[in-house]
Amino acid sequence: MLKQVSSEDPQDDWYFRTRAMNAPYEINVDTDTADPSRLTIFVNYRVTDYRDRFIGVTGIGLSVHSVAALIASYQNRYGREIYLTDREGNVTLRGPGFEGSQRLRERHGMGQIATTILATPSASVSYEGRDGRRVYVNSRLIPEFDWYLIVQQAQSSAETRVLGALLINIAVALAIAAVVTAIGWFSVRNYQAGLEAMAGTDTLTGCTTRRVFEAIFTQALKNALRNDVPLSLLAIDVDRFKQINDQYGHAAGDLVLFTLTDIFRAHLRDNDTVCRWGGDEFLILLGDCTLENAMKVADAIRLDVAGHTIRAADQTIDCTISVGAAQYVRGEELPSLIARADRAMYTAKREGRDQVVNA
Repeated sequence: MLKQVSSEDPQDDWYFRTRAMNAPYEINVDTDTADPSRLTIFVNYRVTDYRDRFIGVTGIGLSVHSVAALIASYQNRYGREIYLTDREGNVTLRGPGFEGSQRLRERHGMGQIATTILATPSASVSYEGRDGRRVYVNSRLIPEFDWYLIVQQAQSSAETRVLGALLINIAVALAIAAVVTAIGWFSVRNYQAGLEAMAGTDTLTGCTTRRVFEAIFTQALKNALRNDVPLSLLAIDVDRFKQINDQYGHAAGDLVLFTLTDIFRAHLRDNDTVCRWGGDEFLILLGDCTLENAMKVADAIRLDVAGHTIRAADQTIDCTISVGAAQYVRGEELPSLIARADRAMYTAKREGRDQVVNA
């Protein structure tokens, strides 16, 4: 552990600010704690679990050193003055040879046009310089950083010819910066999606896990009520699974669960959900499906399982399943629906296993 954040430490404000915000991420320009002399663009991203509960903050730091070097290169090549300011007109980034006040309104000739620059996303204005030459100023707001890019040039026929090329180059540089920022944001977002997928998928069978099944059921129930269609649930348990583990080993038991899951999916539609509820028990949520049709699906799965021989190394394993089926009753909660399907499944076990019983 390198450091523990504290609400009393001003350098840790970024963490508590990100934790409290509603937006998924923020772009913050700040000094690097490892090197206070270095200005860095931080993309701070809130990481949440599947239920949108806050877990922590992850971030990517992009040094603006390369931007400063680019500004210096343009200034040397074209003889223009380039710098960036914040919304208040304070200079945040500048090239070498920058002179005068660090506040836009206090710079020579800029006082009368500063309000125009800071009040609009882009502006093209001019003022009279100390030597009597007209100085042309172009500004553009960079919304990702909340900064204004300002390019100014004293009147010159030679410089006028290359002004278009300069602006094109700056536009390309800004586009590249935007792409880098977008790549960083998408990388973090994909990492978040990967974490959610890992939390919501059973590693052995690829089924939905118990922790996210409730959310899936809630959405399926909303669709069923909105479209006035039935919703059914199957509770499936592998018969004598403990004996399979004891006789053939746990690796063979895992192979049985993996194989049965494939059999289940072969009989389901894309909008149906298979959940590994625990151990060798599975739940299957069937949208737009009556109890009668759910019984037919369950019996087809049961027959397929009973007729399938699983090969583990040099051994063969035959297994059966017991299934309980229940249809959602309006106003019923998920625990009640699962309990009814479970009771039907245990009835199937008591009556000899390898059968389907409805609730």
